[in-house]
Amino acid sequence: MLAAYAYCPRLSYLQWVQGEFQDSAETVEGRHLHRWIDAEEDPIPEDFQPFHARSVSLSAPQAGVCCRIDLLEGDGSHVTPVEYKRGETRKGPAGPGIFEPHLIQLAAQCLALRENGFSCNEGMVYYIRSQERVPVKFDRQLLDRTLSLLADMRRAVQRGELPPPLENSQRCDRCSMAGICLPDEVNLLREMGAEKEPTQESNPEERIRMLLASRDDQVPLYVVGQGKTVRKRGERLEVWSYEEGKISEARIREISKVCLYGSAEITTPAMVELMQRNVPVLHFTHGGWFQGIALGMSHKNVQLRIQQFRWAEDEERSLSVARKIVSGKIENCRTRLRKYDPGVPSLVLTSLASLSQDAENASSLQSLLGIEGAAGKAYFSRFGEMLKVGEESFSFEERNKRPPKDPVNSTLSYLYGILVKELFSTLLAAGFDPYLGFYHQPRYGRPALALDMMEEFRPIIADSVAFRLFNKKELKDTDFIKTGIGISLTAEAKRKLIAGYEQRMQTEIVHPIFGYKVSYRRVLEIQARLLSRVLSGELSEYPAFVIR
Repeated sequence: MLAAYAYCPRLSYLQWVQGEFQDSAETVEGRHLHRWIDAEEDPIPEDFQPFHARSVSLSAPQAGVCCRIDLLEGDGSHVTPVEYKRGETRKGPAGPGIFEPHLIQLAAQCLALRENGFSCNEGMVYYIRSQERVPVKFDRQLLDRTLSLLADMRRAVQRGELPPPLENSQRCDRCSMAGICLPDEVNLLREMGAEKEPTQESNPEERIRMLLASRDDQVPLYVVGQGKTVRKRGERLEVWSYEEGKISEARIREISKVCLYGSAEITTPAMVELMQRNVPVLHFTHGGWFQGIALGMSHKNVQLRIQQFRWAEDEERSLSVARKIVSGKIENCRTRLRKYDPGVPSLVLTSLASLSQDAENASSLQSLLGIEGAAGKAYFSRFGEMLKVGEESFSFEERNKRPPKDPVNSTLSYLYGILVKELFSTLLAAGFDPYLGFYHQPRYGRPALALDMMEEFRPIIADSVAFRLFNKKELKDTDFIKTGIGISLTAEAKRKLIAGYEQRMQTEIVHPIFGYKVSYRRVLEIQARLLSRVLSGELSEYPAFVIR
């Protein structure tokens, strides 16, 4: 990780201390080209005959270095480390050049070799794409620079603080970790003081580069209905039905998560493969209630979870996050009414604006609950006016649940369950404990932090999907089952809701602060990352996602 530290201290800390990693085309290609070097480790011969040893592991306690040398060439007691790199040399007037991180990596190997009794004065970098070997002299200046970086890196780790992001650096442009690091976003929010509206002097369109993909190529696999089984065949997952046989398949590398509803099953080989790839498998009841998750290894960012627990124990700091979440939710409810309810009384909009401001200034979690309740009552009093369908069975009087008493409430409950699942897995992927929140209090089995993060997205994701499906008459009366105690959904209705939800999550929206277009699924990830920066002290307050 010393080479990564030389490239960017923040990158090294994210990968080594917090356990973050994200592949890019370059890292995948580099791993593929490197595979024959890492295939097996060769021992260093004890005699003084010329030798070539691949994948040699060495440690040097005095220098504080552990390294793995791609190729070690020896002639007697003198050795030359060779480092293989995917790309090309740096072209310059003095001939082929080497990037500093590659120089530092070789110099660290030199320190380890010398501490183990070898004579080492020169190394080589072999660039696979240009097929060039470039020699590196281990002079005093390079070795001193390497030792200095080693000391700096140790101090950064001991401080336990994530180094600040680079500013307007070209190194960020092709970095696979940009979507986790969020360099421009963090720098802008720190300058703005996490204001909701950017100032004219800090126009985000001029300040923020699009360093992350607008949407994720991986998508969830949903399996709904009795008698369905997920099986593994090669690099694919297949869904089989007891009655119909094979009904669908998907490439494993294109799957972000597997969602099993009701009695749907998954075989052990499929489960193990997904665990090895860190793809979660989520289980739901027939009614859509989230029951649990199966995952390989938990996230290595213990530091974030320590910070999360400390914040959750501090009522004032918890309240500072909860205020922003509830205020953002109320603002989004108000915007939805203003856009889609032409007849909404100005008194309702004024009341919601006032309640949003009250949430920003709430003195306790109890008062914040009261403010949210009042805002919810005002919002749902106009909810039915945004339904354009005339059938009496699809009217909306009030929000009810457990069990829902009408088709609209049944639809909302199911969609809220899907959204909680989404945020649960998003928070896990970011290193959080989804069960410990700042607004929703811990209760057995309740994913409090996922519920916290869901609040600002209820009206703009789940409610939006419900309105579209009802208003476009995609949901019909036959999609609902009326029982003596409430309303439930048919299997066909669940498929419609899942399809509508996925369409919404793939929809791209202009980010209200950063100015670039991203999918709603990517927005959830960004918000989770920004919350982690608040807990680490890098940002002063949580910037809720508020649509315009």
